[in-house]
Amino acid sequence: MYKKVLIKLSGEVMCGEGSRGFDQNNINYLVKEISQVVDYGTNVGIVIGAGNIFRGEELSEIPHSLADQIGMLGTVINGLYLKGALEKHGVKCVVVSQISSLPSIRPIHYDDINLYFDAGYVVVFAGGTSNPFFTTDTAAALRAVEMGASVLIKATKVDGVYDSDPKKNKSAHRFEKISYQQAIKLGLKVMDMEAFSICGRYKLPIVVLNFFEEGALLKAVRGENIGSIILPD
Repeated sequence: MYKKVLIKLSGEVMCGEGSRGFDQNNINYLVKEISQVVDYGTNVGIVIGAGNIFRGEELSEIPHSLADQIGMLGTVINGLYLKGALEKHGVKCVVVSQISSLPSIRPIHYDDINLYFDAGYVVVFAGGTSNPFFTTDTAAALRAVEMGASVLIKATKVDGVYDSDPKKNKSAHRFEKISYQQAIKLGLKVMDMEAFSICGRYKLPIVVLNFFEEGALLKAVRGENIGSIILPD
């Protein structure tokens, strides 16, 4: 069992694959899956992307630094929406960020984050790393280390780490366990190199699972064999 986890979610969990905006069925499912983990007694931190709103990489007509900042603001929007959805269902939640001082957002202070967890809050880290040129994968790795997480769970639409795209190659092999070095050597695009570097430096395991498989998140938190686990060397 993991007592403290950081869950990395894509913006698509808010709307469904290939869609934009917010879909209530998807939001209800998201809240249910997170609530199960909270009820189990695990401290939950969350980093969520903004692909359901816009992606910085799509804004090619403006400088990359500005496009990334727009994307970072998108994660703040999703963080606030997730806070509202969780609280509506009785789950306490706080959004923390270094890039926004809106009334419902609090700054990131390590001591305060521990107090939030002790009080039973889900902590949503919004605004990426607070700097452009970094992905939300890197933000997830950074926040996981900062909060002292036991594991980083990357909740995707694929049930683990494969040696090739399972949607294109029916013979693709799924790894149940793999080391950071093996994943890097094989060029597996699980997370970007900055995220791998942070997780490797601090010996933080990564579990990759299909978030849309009902109950998968709770199974991962329980330490059950689900998805793929990437282990420090």
